[in-house]
Amino acid sequence: MTGTTTMTTAAATTTEGTLDVPGAVLHYQVRGTGPTLLISQSGEGDADRSTDLVRRLADSYRVITYDRRGLSRSRLDAPERGATLVEHADDVHRLLTALTDTPALMLGCSLGAVIGLHTAVRHPGLIRMLVAHEPVAPRLLPARERAHHERELTALQELYRRDGLSAALPEIARTLGIDPARTDAEPGLTPQPMNARRIANFDHFIRHDFTAIVHDTLDPTALAHSGTRIVPAAGRTTPRTVFDHLCATSLAELVGEELVEFPGGHNGNTSHPEAYAARLRQVLAEAS
Repeated sequence: MTGTTTMTTAAATTTEGTLDVPGAVLHYQVRGTGPTLLISQSGEGDADRSTDLVRRLADSYRVITYDRRGLSRSRLDAPERGATLVEHADDVHRLLTALTDTPALMLGCSLGAVIGLHTAVRHPGLIRMLVAHEPVAPRLLPARERAHHERELTALQELYRRDGLSAALPEIARTLGIDPARTDAEPGLTPQPMNARRIANFDHFIRHDFTAIVHDTLDPTALAHSGTRIVPAAGRTTPRTVFDHLCATSLAELVGEELVEFPGGHNGNTSHPEAYAARLRQVLAEAS
């Protein structure tokens, strides 16, 4: 660990720190008290992306969020190089090992859910329960569907490189079952403008993390024997036919668990933080 900063607000105390890992320096935040809960965010999301959800959990959990390597304040030794999902999982291992000496709870959203699956397999005993919300993991699907969605992700990368973010974002949303015109969300959300930081995070996510997904090495058969309770989850409004919902359904079959429904859609943790936090509390209570 290379340094920490503590900030106190009316709601809670937030500790920010950095951690040296091979090839990068990770930025993380810790807020609240109670059992340790790591949130691994989706897509371009960094440690601040789930701030409304964290605020509703910090009275009962010690919540850790972080900037995935390559995003925001997490520096890379070689910025032009991406990371594999195994490397992302090893980052989670090093982060949790540095911050707690007991098995943690984890919420993984989208790409964060896939990172959680790798962590469960590679680092037994580190996570006692993983809530895997709509994992973007083609390897969970039968071979034909897997190949189709890997080609789909590669085509989205090519679209982004050719025509930019404004062209690619609507197609990414369509692939994940996100309706940009839908305004269903809880009131009073923290603004998340499309600023320079988010644009840079999207660039890294699409250029490098899409590649990590396409070339993933996850062994789905190992999940049922990982020692981690894996709870597959999906958004209430996510169409049942889209890629991420199909992955969640397949995961449920692999690990022998019921698919748990959460408020909102693919990004319900940011659009419906109050209801999402309540549902997450219910699910995590089973790990007590």
